[in-house]
Amino acid sequence: MPTLALADRGSLHFEIAGEGATVTLLHPGLWDMRTWDREFGTLQDQGYRVLRYDARGYGRSSRPEPGATYSHVRDLAALLAANEVVVTALVGCSMGGGIELDFALQHPEMVWALVLIAPALGGFEPSEEEEEWGATAYGPVDAAIEAGELDRALDLELGIWAPLGTTDEAGARVREIAFDNIHQLTMDESGAERLEPPAAHRLEELDVPTLILDADHDPPHHHRIADLLAREIIGARKVVVDDADHVINLRQPERFDELVLPFLADAAP
Repeated sequence: MPTLALADRGSLHFEIAGEGATVTLLHPGLWDMRTWDREFGTLQDQGYRVLRYDARGYGRSSRPEPGATYSHVRDLAALLAANEVVVTALVGCSMGGGIELDFALQHPEMVWALVLIAPALGGFEPSEEEEEWGATAYGPVDAAIEAGELDRALDLELGIWAPLGTTDEAGARVREIAFDNIHQLTMDESGAERLEPPAAHRLEELDVPTLILDADHDPPHHHRIADLLAREIIGARKVVVDDADHVINLRQPERFDELVLPFLADAAP
């Protein structure tokens, strides 16, 4: 698979294949682009040109340099330009969803559809109850990291994001890819630039076909993010996916196809 050298000495590992309208896949933060192994082929079979990549700091892409600033949005823009992509649909999970929202706000002319899967949202303010929930959930994770017990810390974190377990086939794959990215537990991402004003305060600017998938077993604040997106983005549609946790496409691949493939077919230019 090719690697794109970036202007700031970073690099992005990516894969692109197929013909037709472009669909770009953005992975969630504990994992890498292998979460899209199945969809990379399925979308090509549906007549799309499909691009997926490891975001900076994950998979086989470069790690953030200490003290240096970087931008996931600029990284994506550079990757699209290098592959002569003028317009694309963006399909992103968690961190990937947050990146796609920021990108769509900065480059609306380059986006023909958004699929937001349990997405992050820049500028979202958790409630007091949600903050308490997060502190309780992440307290043991942080303690394990401080003690240098990274394997234990990651298993605890997977208990938050993969509460349906990691012993079945899908769960084992979730765990495998997460452990391949165990470095993210101690990676310095403080140099990542933030969109200002943040996406949470600009959602009404988005006017592109949008599908939001909300996992029924996700942490509480993600349900409220999904509701906010559905309310503020013009024409957005939200669907709660049953029997799913954070990486919905791995937990419920058939349901994912039932929802996403017709949506993209209807929105395609």
